[in-house]
Amino acid sequence: AIAAQKVRRVPSQVLPALLAEGRAKESLGLLTEGRALAVTTGQQAGLFTGPLFAVHKALTVAALASALTEVHGAPFVPVFWVAGDDHDFAEINHCDVLGADGHASRVVLRERAADAPMLPAYREMVGPEGAAALGQLESLLPPSEFRAETISWLARAYQAGHSLAEACANALAELLGPFGVVVCRGWHPALKAAARPAFMAALKAAASLDRELGAEAERLRAAGRETPVQVGDGMSLLMLETRLGRDRLKIDGAGRFVTRRGGEALTLDEVLAVATSEPGRLSGNVLLRPAIEAFVLPTVAYVGGPAEISYLAQARPVFDHLAVPRPARVPRVSGFLVEAKVDKVLERHHLTAESLGRPESELSAALAREALSSAATDALASLRGALDERYGALLGEAVAIDRTLEKTVESARNQALGATHEIEKKLIAHLKRQNETVLQQVARAREQLFPEGKPQERVVTVASYLSRHGKAVLDLISDGARTHARQLLEATFRQP
Repeated sequence: AIAAQKVRRVPSQVLPALLAEGRAKESLGLLTEGRALAVTTGQQAGLFTGPLFAVHKALTVAALASALTEVHGAPFVPVFWVAGDDHDFAEINHCDVLGADGHASRVVLRERAADAPMLPAYREMVGPEGAAALGQLESLLPPSEFRAETISWLARAYQAGHSLAEACANALAELLGPFGVVVCRGWHPALKAAARPAFMAALKAAASLDRELGAEAERLRAAGRETPVQVGDGMSLLMLETRLGRDRLKIDGAGRFVTRRGGEALTLDEVLAVATSEPGRLSGNVLLRPAIEAFVLPTVAYVGGPAEISYLAQARPVFDHLAVPRPARVPRVSGFLVEAKVDKVLERHHLTAESLGRPESELSAALAREALSSAATDALASLRGALDERYGALLGEAVAIDRTLEKTVESARNQALGATHEIEKKLIAHLKRQNETVLQQVARAREQLFPEGKPQERVVTVASYLSRHGKAVLDLISDGARTHARQLLEATFRQP
């Protein structure tokens, strides 16, 4: 499917929306000359680039573009789309950093008042709070030869006069440029102007798209597939910036809309006029945005997490309406950055990184249980086996005398077996106390790999590791992404 896609030139009017540094300038040249197809991914803007998985996505597209170039003998270019239209400020106003003490701490830019307009990220300025947030980040990071370099990189991007979206895009462009990744500012007026025909088509077909998306969701559910986006509820796929901020357009009859929160009534012609005069005010929801991206860029594959892959599966009718080929859906690389001291703990106690995802109480109990001597384990197993066997024999004899004795014997057996479990619990509790140092070591390792009980990549920012180990961390993730991309392509080619 990828090989069959046609290369097309990125419209020149889109160029102001694209950022490229270092090797990425070559990638941008290939796109603008119409000599390459695009492999894309994206993420909402975030403070100090947000969680680590944004970098995992970016380096996956870089690796996949490189692998496809090698396989097809034609250039593929990686593109990272920064979704600066997103308006959930509570999701993007902070980042979590792995501090010098090994614990995750949160750095917050500022809070948004409950009654404030729901402005998109490209209208939320970094402001004077940015310097304070950067100072807090620096104070949390351990001293190292890379800390000053990491802080300088973020300071160049997160300046007071930049929006949160612009800052994030600039930071990622500098970080990812050496890997050839072009950064697309998805909110840019130049891009919105180029996408105007697609927005207009989605507006005019709003009612039929709603029906078709509802039918597609039913089909997917019948096939046992997930449908994370609610559809078929009379909503269009477009968002409009109004006095209340970014608001969803609800279908209100033929050629009529009303904003969901603000209740502002608009005709189709009025919304189309906004698309012409103020294109920046219009944006797509999660089902329309990938199609807009593929309308503007020659996108043949999209790299995403599990939820995004499901979004794309639901969006088939949107691509059909816009006459845009739906890109191949590719899972991003996923994994852990395991520092040497954590790796030693895992190796010493025969643990895997994934196994630390269990609740802490369950994990500590499992470790203590493993510390039980084989003699104690064998004795408990033998005792339980003997109780089962002898009570089973007694039960047969008791029932032969009087069937009403069955429950009495079973109750006695259960009490006896329960006593063995109580003994085991007490043994484990004593081992926990005796092995407190071991449990503390494992708890610290768990805090690094599963901060707040969530996978590392979904919580902490890449600055946590850049400041400790420098840009070698990016090379490490890139190596994993290349292996991931090769395995995906090999699995595809093996399919009949």
